[in-house]
Amino acid sequence: QVQLVESGGGLVQTGGSLRLSCAASERTFNYALGWFRQALGKERVFVAVISRSGSKTDYAESVKGRFTISRDNEKKTVFLQMNSLKPEDTAIYYCAVSRFLARDPNVYAYWGQGTQVSVSS
Repeated sequence: QVQLVESGGGLVQTGGSLRLSCAASERTFNYALGWFRQALGKERVFVAVISRSGSKTDYAESVKGRFTISRDNEKKTVFLQMNSLKPEDTAIYYCAVSRFLARDPNVYAYWGQGTQVSVSS
């Protein structure tokens, strides 16, 4: 079983930046790694995903051009660089692993506990 621990969340003003990290308990080079977010009272939604090798990425339209996902397989870590943050980006952010490059949260087998990101206006 893969354990995931997110970090890097916090409170930032509109237009600011944060870099989220997600550390895995074991090698994740056989998995795609994704980020999802869940705002208060809303469903968990897809944010970004990166392929096993890091050569392919996919982003939700709402974050495209502002967020960048990357991974370091040697360090068993996936990152989410978030720039030009908006109040609507406020949510708990989760990382997850999947055997597939997918947007559907149901295909992700393991999840972290989440890290809070709050963007003030």
